[in-house]
Amino acid sequence: MDFTLTEEQRLLVETIREFVRRELKPLEEGVETSGYLADEVASEIQEKSRGLGLYAINIPREFGGGGLSVLEWMMAEEQFGRTSDILIRRAFGNVYEILLEASEKQKQTYLLPAVRGERTFSIAFTEPEAGSDAAAIKTKAERSGKGWILNGAKHFISDGLFSDFFVVTAVTDPATGARGISTFIVEKGMTGFTVGRDQPMMGLRGTSHVEMQFKDVVLSNDHLLGHEGQGLKLALATLGRVRLAQVVARSIGKATLVMDQCLDYARERRQFGAPIGDFQMVQQMLADSAMEINATRLALWHTASRLDAGEEVRGSISMMKVQAAEMMGRVVDRAVQIFGGAGYCRDLPIERYYRDARIYRIYDGTSEIHRAVLAKQMMRGDSSVYDIYG
Repeated sequence: MDFTLTEEQRLLVETIREFVRRELKPLEEGVETSGYLADEVASEIQEKSRGLGLYAINIPREFGGGGLSVLEWMMAEEQFGRTSDILIRRAFGNVYEILLEASEKQKQTYLLPAVRGERTFSIAFTEPEAGSDAAAIKTKAERSGKGWILNGAKHFISDGLFSDFFVVTAVTDPATGARGISTFIVEKGMTGFTVGRDQPMMGLRGTSHVEMQFKDVVLSNDHLLGHEGQGLKLALATLGRVRLAQVVARSIGKATLVMDQCLDYARERRQFGAPIGDFQMVQQMLADSAMEINATRLALWHTASRLDAGEEVRGSISMMKVQAAEMMGRVVDRAVQIFGGAGYCRDLPIERYYRDARIYRIYDGTSEIHRAVLAKQMMRGDSSVYDIYG
């Protein structure tokens, strides 16, 4: 197993890292202060990203995307993690692979425009009573003539104010439990569909997280994504890759950025006549962070390689989600300690990283849920998550 980077992979990493440094870093403080990114600025950075071939890189080339392998996609997402969530969404796109299940007509209407950056969408799975338990949703779609009538509510839907359509899970056959969930494409502006308030968050400034209500929304069969009853399967498959990309890889990128800043500060900040990096307790924090970042990255590369080989990695994704989210939490916590009072002050970005990191242990399934998924898989006899020899 060789994880030596090819020249093309190195160029990908360097190109994204330089783009983030040059185009996105200067925008971060403004977004943090105002909680807003102007549409004209978003359009400008998207155009520059598309010019470099960095938009929708997770989508196959046949649909206009970057066509990267899963491993290469994770390398790219790690670099995305070096900037703010809203800037990642606008610069590099937020095109979920669930649209690959679309019909030919749906691909023309939704997928291809999304890959071109002409349309933006979000996935709307989470409900007030169904967070980590995706099968517990209450939103329903009932048959009506040649279509469906949608009723229910969602919340914490990321980018809901900006997106113009949504992939929504709904119960279509209550009698069959999880097998009775389907996915639908719902357009903003449909009669009965209301995007509610933007729910204020501790971090992730600039990204909206909205409530949504559906009251007798009329959908045609053309709005059904995939086959009836396939919704939970599609949702879980989508969330698995989202967890690897948007939680695991970006956690590593953010932690690496924080590590760089800790090292610079440890070299420059002097106390008792010496750089604080000379103090043994500071050295321990730096070393612990470096070991955790490196271990998490290598584990991610291994999981991504297994996905590229077509293997089933659900347990590994749960393991990676917990490992990466909690690793980043410890790295940014140590960073606050290393920076001291300056790390707690809003004049430096360390305070922002600390707030942003906290949600990673909650969204896309809490750490507790993923530990349970992992343990159950092992109890059923799957040792591959900890024993690669089988």
